[in-house]
Amino acid sequence: MIPYSRQSIDKNDIRAVQNALKSRLITQGPILVKFEKKIAKKVKSKYAVGVNSATSGLHIACIALGLKENDYLWTVPNSYVSSANCGRFCGAKIDFVDIDPNTLNICTIELAKKLKISKKNKKLPKILVVVHFAGNPAEMNKIRKLSKKYNFKIIEDASHALGSFIKNEPIGSCKFSDLTVFSFHPVKPITTAEGGMVLTNSKKLCMVLKILRSNGITRNKQEFVQKIFQPWKYEQHYLGYNYRMNEIQAALGLSQFSKLNKFIKRRNQLAKNYREHLNNTNINFQKIKKNNISSYHLMIIKINLKKIKKNYNQLFNLLRRNKIGINLHYFPIHLQPYYKKHCGNLKMPNAENYAKSSFSIPLFYNMKKSEQNFVIKKLNKMTK
Repeated sequence: MIPYSRQSIDKNDIRAVQNALKSRLITQGPILVKFEKKIAKKVKSKYAVGVNSATSGLHIACIALGLKENDYLWTVPNSYVSSANCGRFCGAKIDFVDIDPNTLNICTIELAKKLKISKKNKKLPKILVVVHFAGNPAEMNKIRKLSKKYNFKIIEDASHALGSFIKNEPIGSCKFSDLTVFSFHPVKPITTAEGGMVLTNSKKLCMVLKILRSNGITRNKQEFVQKIFQPWKYEQHYLGYNYRMNEIQAALGLSQFSKLNKFIKRRNQLAKNYREHLNNTNINFQKIKKNNISSYHLMIIKINLKKIKKNYNQLFNLLRRNKIGINLHYFPIHLQPYYKKHCGNLKMPNAENYAKSSFSIPLFYNMKKSEQNFVIKKLNKMTK
């Protein structure tokens, strides 16, 4: 089976992990600090806070921005459930904005309409979680202007988008947002096995995030409320969580980081090859704006199923039987049983249509030319 994606681990990665295991500290040590600084410098943000998953990062990002019970958090339906769950963890109400059928990102036209109506109904969001789907940058300039008009905070869920650019602006710079969250899951642009990172340009938010990831505790005497300075002393300032990234994960991340540009370049080459050789008119691709760069975490194709006279399950199973590990990213969140219970029967036609006709096809750094040619040949044949 050719998977839709997989990690690329080499001898240098293994050596880095081994060295971390031999070091004096395997958690809360200097390797994570170095990894955070490398990522922050790369994406031109002031601060970076490593965590044990992007889900954890999204959660403490919401807390740091003051999200609380009965506030509203908006996001898109075509994402992993964490993009919405982070709000529910805080007791917030969740609502969704439909996607643009071409870019597969949040539709800024729909967002503007929904904000105008919600202002009249006094149900404006406190936070908007913007997903850069598959690594394709969202229209952040337009979204930022709307945030200033309607006074909501922005979290960029950039789980797919380390290495992506809006023109010359790297995703993660937080130029258009309050916070950005990356994922280092195995199939993401780089991996720490599991892990994530929160980026911000706010010193205050950074301090809160670091305390929240460590059970709400600070050991920095300058931050103490009680002016008692025993050597063992620490203070709990928040109800925090154990969301720390350990030194072993950080060591793997540092090693992987050194190959990020190479990984992104290869993913873009593979994507270009697909776009040039999947020449069947029944196959359509995600639209990426000129001058933007996608990390191509996922390679998405949309099939005109009516013309090929196959339903979704038939084509899915046929491709799987031919050892092509396609997948769907994602089944719309608002149709999940949990969210149907909490949000009611919402209609998001673009996201729903996307899920009925789209596939993630194999794309990963170590993909062989023969493997890609095989996928291209089969897809062109089966979608005529």
